[in-house]
Amino acid sequence: CLVGKYIDDAFLLVFRAQLRQDSPELPETVTRLTAPDGSVLYLVGTAHFSEDSKNDVSTTIRAVQPDVVVVELCQYRVSMLRMDENTLLREAKDINLEKVQQAIKQNGLMSGLMQILLLKVSAHITEQLGMAPGGEFREAYIEAGRVPFCKFHLGDRPIPVTLKRTIAALSLWQKARLAWGLCFLSDPISKEDVEKCKQKDLLEQTMSEMIGEFPALHQTIVAERDIYLTHKLRQATRCVESPSDGQSVYLPAVVVGVVGMGHVPGIERNWDMELNIQEIMTVAPPSKLSWMLRTVVKGVLMGMLGYACYRVGGGLGRTLLTLPAVQNKNELTEIRQHFSPHV
Repeated sequence: CLVGKYIDDAFLLVFRAQLRQDSPELPETVTRLTAPDGSVLYLVGTAHFSEDSKNDVSTTIRAVQPDVVVVELCQYRVSMLRMDENTLLREAKDINLEKVQQAIKQNGLMSGLMQILLLKVSAHITEQLGMAPGGEFREAYIEAGRVPFCKFHLGDRPIPVTLKRTIAALSLWQKARLAWGLCFLSDPISKEDVEKCKQKDLLEQTMSEMIGEFPALHQTIVAERDIYLTHKLRQATRCVESPSDGQSVYLPAVVVGVVGMGHVPGIERNWDMELNIQEIMTVAPPSKLSWMLRTVVKGVLMGMLGYACYRVGGGLGRTLLTLPAVQNKNELTEIRQHFSPHV
């Protein structure tokens, strides 16, 4: 039985090697990076609401037949991989009380409300385009399942950590400005606008504007996640075990990474650098002065955020204003072990 399994595995590995192209013609959104042991990373930069990005992902995975596929998702967002497009469209547009309570329970009061506002932005784009978010990640998940022995990893920092570090980094005035801006975001967006997001010059301009207005926001949402994604991608690009003549040999790995185009420049910069992951996984406790100031203005800020969420839908804001502040002490909900650290 073991001999038969070994023969089957060896056959599938040979079959995959035959499908793998030595010098594949890949989309221009793909960046090739090499690890010291000879392992190769094909980094696909995507726009999150783009049909073309889905095609770029499938083309790349089919051409290189990877050992590992890594996507810009964490265990808190992994459910989108198993949902169909219609369900995701309904979920993205429907921001209800249950979602608000879940966000607050997982992230604390302030971070939870901020997450709801970010979901509102996603819902706005979904409604404008008629397209569910994360299509390129679902495409990667499906294509990885078709490649023999291909592993599928989640590469993004857990969203509660990102939200809490973002809230901690912003001043009270910046929090209020950001909440107000997200609340009244109503600019129209087209599919052509989305495709422009894959142009690096446009992204550099957008990033520069973000740095100028909210430098702390760029640091926690973009730069720190660049570091985390690089760390996870480098972990994936390690030699893989392959049977040969009854013995195990280690060969350079072929990895496909699927990330937003805005993270590609940062991953390229960090690729050969020594990274401190522990530093970007902790949230510093607030100072006494900060705590006092936050206590004084908390009612005002909660009112603004509550009104922002009221704009999202129905009597949601009124319900939020009745929630006790102690809920921000709730511990994060445990996620099924099946999805941590990989699917």
